[in-house]
Amino acid sequence: MTALGFLYPGHAAEDDYPRIEQLLGSDIRVDVVHTDIGEDAHRVDALYELGEPERLARGVEGLRLAGAETVVWACTSGGFVRGWEGAHEQVRELARAAGTPASSTSFAFVHAAAEVGARRVAVAATYPEDVTGLFTDFLHAGKVEAVAARSAGIVTAAEVGTWGETEILALAREADVPEADAVLLPDTALHTVSHLPALEKHLGKPVLTANQVTVWEALRLTDRRVNAPALGALFTREPIVQA
Repeated sequence: MTALGFLYPGHAAEDDYPRIEQLLGSDIRVDVVHTDIGEDAHRVDALYELGEPERLARGVEGLRLAGAETVVWACTSGGFVRGWEGAHEQVRELARAAGTPASSTSFAFVHAAAEVGARRVAVAATYPEDVTGLFTDFLHAGKVEAVAARSAGIVTAAEVGTWGETEILALAREADVPEADAVLLPDTALHTVSHLPALEKHLGKPVLTANQVTVWEALRLTDRRVNAPALGALFTREPIVQA
């Protein structure tokens, strides 16, 4: 049994995680501990506070008791808002607190893009434009070029969590451009797991979504590779060997 641990802020789309656990169809357990969200706002100061090391450390004990072999901070904006170096320090603090390998959804996107060979991507973000810009900056620091970006301008995770396939597909289509190798939907408050096959079918390219890449990142940290076609190209492709 491989036990994966996740720190998820508040309550919005956390039901994606047990759904992923079912779709993995193997000896993998997904444990989620909820952290205090503070102010629910896609605003830089609120997002910075959301990912404070002390706040994350308070959630780690439950994952330790559950026997998690790795811990991932399941919040994209609560990582990239700190910038490349700040997000690295956040993950280092989390690893020290957990006593296990650790990462975050922000880094998961960079690693997942490399996995599917996507050097140029389109970003379909629920965030306001300034927050989306910080995400594209983060991707650039990770050598992933955002050739297009679309912002829905939603302020709260609670509202994002109400979106269904129609809204998600519309945003992804608006963001996509022919030169993008993949489309990224970066908000962990967005329910996307059930919609991955439809998204990839309509867009004709890999689609990377926040909760999907977060679980993939945890598996990567434990050296596990699982073939799960229902979770999209990320879980079916062979690793890309860069020239």
